[in-house]
Amino acid sequence: MENAIGFEISGNTYTLIAFIGYILLILLIGIYSARFSSLGLNEFFLGGRKMNKFVVALSAVASGRSSWLLIGLTGMAFTMGASAMWAFIGYVIAEFFMFLLAAPRLRRQTETNNDLTIPDYFESRHNDNSHLLRILSVIIIIVFMTAYVSAQFVGGGKAFSASFGVSQTTGVLITALIVLLYTMLGGFMAVSLTDVIQAIFMIFALCAVPVIAIYDFGGIESTISAIQNVDITLIDPFALSAGALIGFAGIGLGSPGNPHILVRYMSIDDPDKLKFSAYIGTFWNILMGISAIIIGLIGRASFGSVEMLPAGDAENLFPYLAQQHLHPILFGVVIASILAAVMSTADSMLLVCASAAIRDVYQKIVNPKREVTEKELVFYSRIIILILVNAALIFGFIASDLVFWLVLFAWGGLGAAFGPPLLLSLFWKRTSRNGVAAGFITGMVTVIIWNQVPILKSFVYELIPAFFLSFLFTIIFSLFSKPKRYEVVKDLN
Repeated sequence: MENAIGFEISGNTYTLIAFIGYILLILLIGIYSARFSSLGLNEFFLGGRKMNKFVVALSAVASGRSSWLLIGLTGMAFTMGASAMWAFIGYVIAEFFMFLLAAPRLRRQTETNNDLTIPDYFESRHNDNSHLLRILSVIIIIVFMTAYVSAQFVGGGKAFSASFGVSQTTGVLITALIVLLYTMLGGFMAVSLTDVIQAIFMIFALCAVPVIAIYDFGGIESTISAIQNVDITLIDPFALSAGALIGFAGIGLGSPGNPHILVRYMSIDDPDKLKFSAYIGTFWNILMGISAIIIGLIGRASFGSVEMLPAGDAENLFPYLAQQHLHPILFGVVIASILAAVMSTADSMLLVCASAAIRDVYQKIVNPKREVTEKELVFYSRIIILILVNAALIFGFIASDLVFWLVLFAWGGLGAAFGPPLLLSLFWKRTSRNGVAAGFITGMVTVIIWNQVPILKSFVYELIPAFFLSFLFTIIFSLFSKPKRYEVVKDLN
């Protein structure tokens, strides 16, 4: 008994050392990036448009997946089995084509007009002197991204609780503090550089856990047999209704409208390199998605039912399974990977929200004529990040949704509101300001209403109808309100 206790203490120490080492590395990157990011808003919010193709690819992957993948999707696969794969297939396809087709156009147009934010882009694209599109964009960003950041904090809290035995509230607070420190310090450069490291941690953890667990089971055949013994339908990728399949596959429709991913395209040093980023990002997206599904299946074979997991919560599966199979040092890396998934999305969203408040509201609407130095604007942005973290914490403590579904709501709201107007404005010269405004409002309102009506929500994921209605209303209002001369773009390449 004495030896067992000693091993547990030693194991916890190793895990904690590995985890603290990761945190120190992230904070050092924030400190390293602070001087560059303090030069101005372009550097703070877009890294001066100097990011290379590897950084953009891995940063987009890391910021797009978040705790939704490591906490939410693994838990979903535990419950539903292989059919959960449809939840990642849609976004892999959508992001591949966004990188190839839409991203280069967005990068070129935003550089030409010196746009630093998505609201910047919409206003300059339509020369909207009324600031209508900017105001609507900011409202949508604040509403849905606060929910999104909250979900990341909750995901981090669950990971800390399941791994170190602290309360979920304490875990949420620790997660928020770490994200706050390096995001305030280093801005976009720190966020992008840490995203690369975080992506590597996520990929390693997602691949290592199933490989070692399968080995402990006695091989692939033994693992599959164990899964079938629990429920043979778990290995059937089509063991779900048509509505659920369409809803999961439709998750990819959110990719064109989520600003924390779009700004990655805007930050690359050369738009012609986005094709390379597309292939790199897609490869890792596929690998991570498949690994998350396998983890869920192995977890079901290992524990049988959700009651065997900490707090009876399927979203605690990943850290709990890793703890059973990995050496404490590797387990510390896994916990770091979960926090990496949380931080890589939360930090990006905090920057988008801060840019909406400072660049899009304060600089462009409230005080457009006042001379304010770039360093002052960066300072104000850091203050806004502090405020936003506290707002997200409050929301996270009162929100009762699971991480997976809270993320899907925010992802859907942003995707439906911004996605169709963005795609049409990039590829259809006839798109008008009124059409874009109609698309914004239609997408946002449809997602909120659909989510709150049980019969509609059970029918299909709210992003699906909201996206197509937003697309339709953008076209209709554009046709009925002929774009003014200055809105017509001669070259959309």
